[in-house]
Amino acid sequence: MRVSLGAEVGYSIRFEEVTTPGVTKIKFLTDGVLIREMMADPLLSRYSVIMVDEAHERSVTTDVLLGLLKKIQKRRPELRVIIASATMDAASVATFFDTSAERIKVSSVTESLPDRKPASITVEGRSHSVRVHYSMDPVSSYVLASVSTTLSIHKMEPAGDILIFLTGQDDVDAVVNLLNTEAENFPRNSPGLLVLPLFAGLSRADQELVFRPAAQGRRKVIVSTNIAETSVTIPGIVYVIDSGFAKQRFYNPLTDVDALVTAPISRASAEQRAGRAGRMRPGKCFRLYTEDTYCNDMKPETVPEIQRSNLVSTVLQLKALGIDNIMRFDWLAPPSSEAMIRALELLYAIGVLDTDAKLTTLGHQVAEFPLDPMMAKMVLSSSSNSCSSEAVTIAAMLSVQSIWVSSKGRQRELDDARDQFAVVEGDHVTYLNVYESFLRAKQSPQWCHENLINYQAMKTVVDVRKQLSKLLQQLGITLKSSDGDIKCILKTVTAGFFAHAAELEPSGDSYKLVRGGQQMYIHPSSVLFRTTPKWVVFHSVMVTERFYMRDVAISDPEWLTEVAPHYFERRRRSQLPS
Repeated sequence: MRVSLGAEVGYSIRFEEVTTPGVTKIKFLTDGVLIREMMADPLLSRYSVIMVDEAHERSVTTDVLLGLLKKIQKRRPELRVIIASATMDAASVATFFDTSAERIKVSSVTESLPDRKPASITVEGRSHSVRVHYSMDPVSSYVLASVSTTLSIHKMEPAGDILIFLTGQDDVDAVVNLLNTEAENFPRNSPGLLVLPLFAGLSRADQELVFRPAAQGRRKVIVSTNIAETSVTIPGIVYVIDSGFAKQRFYNPLTDVDALVTAPISRASAEQRAGRAGRMRPGKCFRLYTEDTYCNDMKPETVPEIQRSNLVSTVLQLKALGIDNIMRFDWLAPPSSEAMIRALELLYAIGVLDTDAKLTTLGHQVAEFPLDPMMAKMVLSSSSNSCSSEAVTIAAMLSVQSIWVSSKGRQRELDDARDQFAVVEGDHVTYLNVYESFLRAKQSPQWCHENLINYQAMKTVVDVRKQLSKLLQQLGITLKSSDGDIKCILKTVTAGFFAHAAELEPSGDSYKLVRGGQQMYIHPSSVLFRTTPKWVVFHSVMVTERFYMRDVAISDPEWLTEVAPHYFERRRRSQLPS
């Protein structure tokens, strides 16, 4: 539109808003930010048209937003809602939003209203044809198959860049290293490969490399997670290699473990991936699975995230929006009652809900923070322990994907860099050391480079910390420092994450989750990986062949019973029961 960003056109994301009140007419924002806006403006009265894009991704916040927009339209029939999707079942969404048979009283709107029976519009894309090739037999390793397929394309196919879909950073790094090793053995005069990784935790500078054309005589190979499926479009892609897998979040309400696991993609996702090869010219998609697997084993659509996620933050948001009877909320795809009950139990345990499932004073405060409820509880608990300054720093550090650069074969260097800041109390205090060292280095990019720290992530941490500090001050809480009292900091971390407490097993090589009894291990990236503290609390779980605790801090049974006497009971030998 040839206007300055933040004037007529702006954007709003978590911890950052670039708009001008009274001037901005079009605003791009995440669905989570729009839901938070409803806390101050329940009917979204500032907007006349809301467009929800990429709705087929079916994230938790997208599903919640669709339910809330349907509720708002009953009070504001003049509000236009556009749901845009490449693969979503339009008929089911139209049925969900069809309120034409309901009687809605309209008193304040005098203009002509839109038809309350939704219209479905199909826009034919201008993508080119994509020829799909399947594996004749199931592959034993999609990592090795990705490498061999890339080399075959490079040897036999005309010019054109290659996009490989893998599951996560570890797989991406493995394929990048293998391809670079193979490329070193190419004949001197043959075309070379420019192999580049792409995943969410990559630095901004490294992410931007994938959009630049390769030098003449070289073929670009992008090795990516599913971030390239819908989030970004990379020019020049002619060949796609699809592993058939992706990392997805799954929550088990029986064990109370919320984890990222590698799972088969859906046919809808497979079509999205293949479509990336036909943006510029006719392309080819090489699927590392059989046609029989595609037709008979893959689900038509990805299971909505709302049906496989921990709902603690979702339930809190709905409560904060005044929706008390969440069991009757109008869902596009209803979540399980077990997950809903677990969420209510935890919110009650951390003091956010009272016995009538109403928000407490603490609950209203927790809802103000753009953090998960346990982390917000940690920040708010810091006031009584006189370490609010350290708590907002820890929360900011945990809000970014990773402060460390990708190892890319430099794992020993990365371990050495991390050890410079490591302390026996765990990752949270280690993060404090990194942040304070970053400030002492005057936020130097060179210092970050020398210590294998992601400079852009640290700049984000600084900005997030400022906003969290401002929120605390708005609640009347003054920032205080512990002045080196590590015990106060650990007690504050325990106050927020006591529901994620684990005890060392008698064998000494694993932990038992207090709530649910799941066997857990400390993740290799933790500074506590080679130690065995008796009690720990942790922030999140990662699942591969084991359940790994990430961002781990030492704890103590005395602290657990002190900060959550309603949750834990004392028993002999200072142990805590499930």
